[in-house]
Amino acid sequence: MTYVAPSILAADFLHLGDELVAVEGAGADRIHFDVMDGRFVPNISLGIPLVEAVQRGTSLPLEAHLMIEEPERYVEAFVKAGADTLIVHQENSPHLHRTVQLMHGLGIKAGVAINPATPETTLDAIVEDIDLVLVMTVNPGFGGQAFIPRVLRKIKRVRQLLDDRNPRCELEVDGGIDPETAPDVVQAGATVLVAGTAVFGDPGGPAAGVRNLAGAAN
Repeated sequence: MTYVAPSILAADFLHLGDELVAVEGAGADRIHFDVMDGRFVPNISLGIPLVEAVQRGTSLPLEAHLMIEEPERYVEAFVKAGADTLIVHQENSPHLHRTVQLMHGLGIKAGVAINPATPETTLDAIVEDIDLVLVMTVNPGFGGQAFIPRVLRKIKRVRQLLDDRNPRCELEVDGGIDPETAPDVVQAGATVLVAGTAVFGDPGGPAAGVRNLAGAAN
């Protein structure tokens, strides 16, 4: 089974409540927040108040991808706002075990993301302790980017790593995921698909976007 996590970075914020109802009704499995601070990535986006608002408008689990400097400073605030999973980057988390322990201590799932050029071997010391690995299939910072095909090889290697050492851990992919690329990443071993433009930019609306993506993946 492959899960779909619509990224509300691409949603129509004027009608966000309606779009949340649409993706939940279409079978989305969770809501994904792309949190950017303009420092770790060259963009500024969603924050804690939006997580608070969305958790009142959906029963789906919420996951926040913290593309920010010093993410450990904001873990408690995002949990208080309603996040069920937090994802931090290996590249800017020098005390990664401590941050993962903090998340687990607050009763949420802990995820670690790696950028396209970051080798999967950097996960070696943390892989048994986490609930989710997010492999970026574009360089983070902006929606609507083109999928980087060479990352497929890394997804396969991460899949093998998880099968060998932490089979319960989810393997999520994010960036350029649509009905065309979804079969390839699923075949490589991904179990969770994050998609913004493919869902909220679907000509048939976000519900059709979820169904089209899930159909291509499964």
